[in-house]
Amino acid sequence: MHYTFQFAPVFEAWPLLLHGTWVTIQLSVSAMILGLLVAVLCAWGKTAGPAPLRAVIQVYIEIIRNTPFLVQLFFFFFALPAFGVRWPPYVAALVAMVVNLGAYATEIVRAGIEATPRGQLEAGMALNLNRLEVFRFIILKPALRTIYPALTSQFILLMLASSVVSVISANDLTSVAATLQSQTFRSFEIYIVITVIYLVLTLLFSFLFRRAYVWFLDYPDGR
Repeated sequence: MHYTFQFAPVFEAWPLLLHGTWVTIQLSVSAMILGLLVAVLCAWGKTAGPAPLRAVIQVYIEIIRNTPFLVQLFFFFFALPAFGVRWPPYVAALVAMVVNLGAYATEIVRAGIEATPRGQLEAGMALNLNRLEVFRFIILKPALRTIYPALTSQFILLMLASSVVSVISANDLTSVAATLQSQTFRSFEIYIVITVIYLVLTLLFSFLFRRAYVWFLDYPDGR
């Protein structure tokens, strides 16, 4: 079988590829930040909140962790409009990613919180700190240091899973690839380029996460 590679049509569409890459980065970074916030709040509620709150958080975690991300995405984009809740594809994709990451990261953060030595908690109470201050100043940072590798791995998985949002035309990198394929019919070349871009994004995020650990967690004074 003879096949002639033709990358020129793909490279000619670099503005579209750049836009799709930027949308993927925007979605991923926004979902990482908001999802981590959701996870921290839920982990705090699950470890220190009242029983009804803990039950609600557990139900949320079980539903999200035991259903496919694609179904969750369809729920936010296709099902909620039946109740009058309509979002643009980008917003629906972001909400679905935040909700998904929040559930997975909650358990990771909770494990870090529960690994905090009891003596540190008692020392915080002895200093007359309230529960929120103990959580913020004594528990959270050591917990993040402990769970950082698992948490960043979850972030990378989220970035790669963002390719699924192309099914609702969110104009991410994979959506752009599908559009180019229908226009140029150079599927092999297009998806080689897309694969390389995702690989570069993964390595870039991994490098930035390692630097962030050094700057914000490894050195308490931020050196």
